[in-house]
Amino acid sequence: MKKTPEIIENVEIIDAGAEGVSIAKPDEKVVFIPFGAPGDVVDLQVYKKKKNCFDGKITNIRKFSDKRVQPVCEHFGLCGGCKWQHLDYQWQLFYKQKQVKDNFDRIAKIDYPEITPILGCEKQYFYRNKLEFSFSNRKWLTDGAPAGTYSEEDCKGFGYHLPGLFDRVIDVEHCYLQADPSNDIRLFIRDFTMKKHISYHNVRAHEGTMRNVVVRCNAKGEFMVIVVINEENDIVRNEMIPALCERFPQIISVMLVINSKFNDMISDLPFECLKGEPYLVETMKSPRAGFADLMFRVGPVSFFQTNVYQAERLYKAAFDLAGVKGDELMYDLYTGTGTIALYFSRFVKKVVGIEYVEEAITDAKINAEINGITNATFYVGDMAKVFTDEFINVNGTPDFIVTDPPRAGMHENVIGQLLKIKARRIVYVSCNPATQARDLALLDPSYAVKAVQPVDMFPHTQHVENIVLLELRNL
Repeated sequence: MKKTPEIIENVEIIDAGAEGVSIAKPDEKVVFIPFGAPGDVVDLQVYKKKKNCFDGKITNIRKFSDKRVQPVCEHFGLCGGCKWQHLDYQWQLFYKQKQVKDNFDRIAKIDYPEITPILGCEKQYFYRNKLEFSFSNRKWLTDGAPAGTYSEEDCKGFGYHLPGLFDRVIDVEHCYLQADPSNDIRLFIRDFTMKKHISYHNVRAHEGTMRNVVVRCNAKGEFMVIVVINEENDIVRNEMIPALCERFPQIISVMLVINSKFNDMISDLPFECLKGEPYLVETMKSPRAGFADLMFRVGPVSFFQTNVYQAERLYKAAFDLAGVKGDELMYDLYTGTGTIALYFSRFVKKVVGIEYVEEAITDAKINAEINGITNATFYVGDMAKVFTDEFINVNGTPDFIVTDPPRAGMHENVIGQLLKIKARRIVYVSCNPATQARDLALLDPSYAVKAVQPVDMFPHTQHVENIVLLELRNL
């Protein structure tokens, strides 16, 4: 017998959670609800019961919160990319800062100073320099038409995967994440492939020509387009790509990749450059006046901050907290393509970067060379295995350390080494305040938190970056 869904009426939403959901507590039950706003009074349908909480969805809004605004995107609520677009931006910043504080209080449980007000993002739309779109022979149908209504061509979609559905995409008309002509480039490719009846990927049958398109851009408004196909196709190579380049002179680099694997990873595949150079050049201002901008080559699979405008503010805040004097040996842990290491390099004696992705270290060395930087040394390897006593003996004991680990935080061996070598200062940059708080608790016996600076890198999402300055105790 099918269960009747549990409905809870007249519930006030009281908070916004770290995973982009809102929170209500009817009868002391914790319910996580997508697309709600603190201050809403709603009716809820509970659809999943867990041990200590519930998942629910809004069936009716009785009273709209004063923290709400009208989302600008027609796809809001489907693609899942901008889960907080319905919240006024100042309230987004409020709840991001609260997320940092809650994690420090709940997980770290250490002393820390008053959190500095979060650095908001001036560009709240069109701030990303990289977007990836997927083709599917099964787009998400939104008009409620019965099965069999649509033709095979009508079912083709080109856009973003729906959360939790690997074989369905939303056919995106307009996205507010990347500057023009990003939308027109995507629509041109969609219209061309539809007109020419080029097949879209069927992930279940593993067939269909068109798989993905990655669009990258820089602050100068130059674009790279990476076209990923399942099999060689003369129309794509000899007609679509030339037509695309003729229509959009902003495209200065085009890469073609043939991916016949059962996954979408392309970093291990050969790239064929069909136009221009196989990279874009991005610039970043120096942290101190009077010094030339830094230049970075960004290839098709290079990791680079996707919001370069706010990355400058993030790095400048980290630089200021580090209190650089000029004669220090600096370590940059989880250096990636060396952006932080090179950003600091002209103001320290030497910088040593460590990263586990070999291709990223290759990019870091190239970027050092094109900027004329000779005091940066980069090592590739698993951080927990490379960052050892022997490594310290070879490279020297650092005066200060910048660490910017992935969302999982730092390995316990890395934390153990930090506690052993006792650098005077650590600047900890994190994209996940929860794992950062866990690591700070482990570092607390030797290091005191002296400053906390949240930074909003991704408006309209729940994500928040956080910088912490740690100083060695009993100096």
